[in-house]
Amino acid sequence: MFEPRVKAVLGPTNTGKTHLAITRMLAHSSGIIGFPLRLLARENYDRMVAAKGEQHVALITGEEKIIPPEARWFACTVEAMPLDRKVEFLAVDEIQLCADPDRGHVFTDRLLHARGMVETMFLGAETIRPLLQRLVPRAEIETRPRLSQLTYAGPAKLTRLPPRSAVVAFSAGEVYAIAEAIRRRRGGCAVVMGRLSPRTRNAQVALYQEREVDFLVATDAIGMGLNMDVDHVAFASLTKFDGHRSRELSAQEAAQIAGRAGRGMRDGTFGVTADCPPLSDEIVEKIESHQFEPLQTLAWRNSALDFASPEALLESLAAPPPFAGLAKGNDADDHITLAALARDEDVRRLATSRSRVSLLWEACQIPDFRKLADETHQNFCARVFKHLAEDGHLPEDWIASGIASCNNVEGDLDTLMARLASIRVWSFVAARNDWFRDAARFQGEAREAEDKVSDALHERLTARFVDRRAAHLMRKLDDGEEELLSAVTRRGEVVVEGHPVGRISGFNFEAATEAGAGEEERKALLRAARRALKEEMPRRVSLLEASNDDAFGLTPLQRVTWTLPGSPPPGSPGHEAAEIARLKAGPSPDKPLVEPLNSEFLDSAQRERVRARLATWLESTIKKAMAPLEAAETKAAEDSSLRGHLFRLREYLGLVPGGTEREITPELRAKLKAIGVRAGRFALYLPEMLKPKPMGLRAQLWALAAESAVPPLPVGGLVSITPPSNWPAGFAAQMGWVLAGEVMIRLDVAERVAGELGHLTRRAPALLPGDIASRLGVKAEALAPALTALGFRLLNAEPLPEEMFGPPAPLMVAARRDEHRHHPRHDQRGRNQPGRGPRQGGERGERSGGGASRTAPATTPEGEAPAAAEGEAGQAGTPAETPRPREERPRDGNRQGRQGHRDERHGKGGPSAGGQGNKERGDRPRGDRPRGDRPFSDRDRKGGDREPRVFQIGGKRDSGPDPDSPFAALAKLKLGK
Repeated sequence: MFEPRVKAVLGPTNTGKTHLAITRMLAHSSGIIGFPLRLLARENYDRMVAAKGEQHVALITGEEKIIPPEARWFACTVEAMPLDRKVEFLAVDEIQLCADPDRGHVFTDRLLHARGMVETMFLGAETIRPLLQRLVPRAEIETRPRLSQLTYAGPAKLTRLPPRSAVVAFSAGEVYAIAEAIRRRRGGCAVVMGRLSPRTRNAQVALYQEREVDFLVATDAIGMGLNMDVDHVAFASLTKFDGHRSRELSAQEAAQIAGRAGRGMRDGTFGVTADCPPLSDEIVEKIESHQFEPLQTLAWRNSALDFASPEALLESLAAPPPFAGLAKGNDADDHITLAALARDEDVRRLATSRSRVSLLWEACQIPDFRKLADETHQNFCARVFKHLAEDGHLPEDWIASGIASCNNVEGDLDTLMARLASIRVWSFVAARNDWFRDAARFQGEAREAEDKVSDALHERLTARFVDRRAAHLMRKLDDGEEELLSAVTRRGEVVVEGHPVGRISGFNFEAATEAGAGEEERKALLRAARRALKEEMPRRVSLLEASNDDAFGLTPLQRVTWTLPGSPPPGSPGHEAAEIARLKAGPSPDKPLVEPLNSEFLDSAQRERVRARLATWLESTIKKAMAPLEAAETKAAEDSSLRGHLFRLREYLGLVPGGTEREITPELRAKLKAIGVRAGRFALYLPEMLKPKPMGLRAQLWALAAESAVPPLPVGGLVSITPPSNWPAGFAAQMGWVLAGEVMIRLDVAERVAGELGHLTRRAPALLPGDIASRLGVKAEALAPALTALGFRLLNAEPLPEEMFGPPAPLMVAARRDEHRHHPRHDQRGRNQPGRGPRQGGERGERSGGGASRTAPATTPEGEAPAAAEGEAGQAGTPAETPRPREERPRDGNRQGRQGHRDERHGKGGPSAGGQGNKERGDRPRGDRPRGDRPFSDRDRKGGDREPRVFQIGGKRDSGPDPDSPFAALAKLKLGK
């Protein structure tokens, strides 16, 4: 009888070691091969089934057991290898993992004790050669060279990675972030992680292998023999968490991963990407030459266990290595769980025999796939042991409910992966036939739940990280296929190869990229759509030239919009006006310029055609809106006295804020009115220009000159509004609104009301008309400030002594005038002077009163005039001080002041002869009043700066009632004085 052959096949990745071992095993009548990963075992199981048939091949992993009665060849994980089964051939892949501090003791045990009856083969890296020769002296060692060249390519951005690249990261968070970035920039990628089930992993690998995507993002799980068509491996990180600490990859580990690039005789490259620093020259040299430091020790754990008691079992697990070259690794999960359960009194009570201690050890060996970092797994193992020790089997309702709780496909990626980990635990338990009465039932239920969750996880991964449309286009573009089928739909959607890649808005292409997509993706889609766009843009320029004026519009940001012919009307679903140009300030406010927006699809000739058509439309629009002004200019063409005022109206787009009483004489006012122009208390304006459409255009042109967005205008028909907080200074007055206290009143209404009140109060205060508040559109409490801003005051008539106990006196209204201008004798004298009539007397009173109310033409009750400038209106709206009671005023001083002012006007004396009244005015002449900074007027208005006089009805008496009379005392009480 011949001695079994032991052979070690060593070498770097892509040397054909695994293929050799499988070929050798299938040449024997039976065999077992152990792989480091469940995924790898499943992959090679499928290869063996394809070669020998499903009835002759078995799969044994911790969670899955497929063992046909006629099974002769077994694909297993190293931990699940059935060493009690006699087979001709036995092999262990990746034998260098003997040095792994966590799992290495399992590989070391197989190296020392697992043998086939005819042939044993160990596959791995050259680094294990010295120790393998020492531990297995009779082993034949064969070194196999790599079949292809592996070359360092250096750093590269994610957007510059070549197709058929694998990006390697070391955490789920990094994998997701990189996969998301690749999807946005390169169309999508497949995702492979050790936490995936074989079903999900195979589906993701199929996406990559079938070239639905050209990129793969994976953990270091791909380093353990997963064979895919990878041309380039890019490290996104060189640091990994090994379960205990974060550490740098060793050169051997980096080489194991980089070696996935280049399969068969095809060369491969490796490098770094994202934020990973470049590899050092030393590591690059080692990877390219496949020269690494040999392993110094292998992990070992005693396999001759003592099951006399939990303490004896723990002591045997802690036994030291028997000879040099072996060392204890980290305590494995099963060892840690046993140490915890050995302290549980219930467990100790049940673990009283060798069979019970052996059963306890089997329960502790349930893998902790969930990694919850708490006592959950230990409690689970304790419950399994207690059920087995007390009942001899596990409760069916407990297992069924546990599996059912995992049979749920709702949730995000992390939720589904956590659910898969839980299913793996139940699958491992269900795989123990001796723990159940009906193990096959629960194995089927667990497999069904895993497949269901695996499919849902694959769908989630694909939906999140794969854009098939973009990936297809990228691949065709990368392959140099220029003849792509492309077209533009009626709604402007650009379709290439049946995939919508974006849409045309006006003369610009908007790529259909996701939020956060990069410039590279936009350029790629533009490249795919360019052929269709080159044919579409000339057609659109011709359509624009033939469009009606109604197809164009303006936005608040001074953009010109265009609605294509055939589009739904404004306000209906699907309507969209594309921005194609912008307005620029021209030589005058009514002559703005048009500039087409930049578009890489329009040449200079086409841009000029677009500009010319839009300039024609804009000129026509402005001419239509300014038609009333042009009509007035035509009527005034022969009268030189009107030209200056019409020029100002043209300059101010039909409305010049500011009062007109000083610049415009009554005769000139009449001429302006004849041609449709109103010269009023608050503005020079054309009433037609206050209509909504002309006002909207004036607002647009005003904002253009001010280099701001167009402020929103109120709806038509309003008489008064609350001052909008977003209106810039000067805008209200230019739009025809008069600031009146806490509200703004429409210009034409303010002019009409002010004119009527001016006529009523031209000689003395008058009764306030009852409908004034409603006509001004203000509430009763806001009426007084509104009238003050218009140049008038509300006051109560002072009742005569015999009327003090009667009904309240009616409200009166008076023009705002200085005290010294309202002495009855002075007013009478002024009206009787030669050449002075009621009109002139009214003007004199308004000038002294200041504010917005300068003229109160007695002969013009309509009093039509537009709004004052906004700053001026605010000045006029300042409420006058509360008048002092008549008995508190210095009556003699007022007479002196009035006399002094009268003498000054008639040239009869200077300030020294005028008494004390001139001290209020100062010594400067009337013409030296300080000039305000109003933009449209050169005069100063001083409304509200003097104490107005309160008139009483029928009060030609200068003296009030006797202050010592009882009526005076009652009046004081009534007035709250």
